[in-house]
Amino acid sequence: MGNSSEIYKITFLNKGKVYEVFVNQVYQSDLYGFIEVEGYMFNEKSQVVVDPNEEKLKSEFNGVKRSFIPMQAIVRIDEVEKSGVCKITSGDNIAPFPVSLVGGKSDVKDS
Repeated sequence: MGNSSEIYKITFLNKGKVYEVFVNQVYQSDLYGFIEVEGYMFNEKSQVVVDPNEEKLKSEFNGVKRSFIPMQAIVRIDEVEKSGVCKITSGDNIAPFPVSLVGGKSDVKDS
């Protein structure tokens, strides 16, 4: 993953919402448990109708070179033919995958 001609649609959870963005590069991060995405693509066509969700995403990711998304927040990664409209939807029917990266205190026994 990471060829400049490839386009990826990333769906992930953020603050209780489902974000769907299009990027040029996706790869496993050196930071344990994270996926790195870069090269955000927004629909740059001149439109009469402005999508408020896409405008919100544009302003949120304005100036962002690279994002580190926790693996458990990723819902889906698709390689697509062309980019589409980025959007934010409610995450009512999607729950994050339960992952414990560090053992709890009950896992440690005193000697």
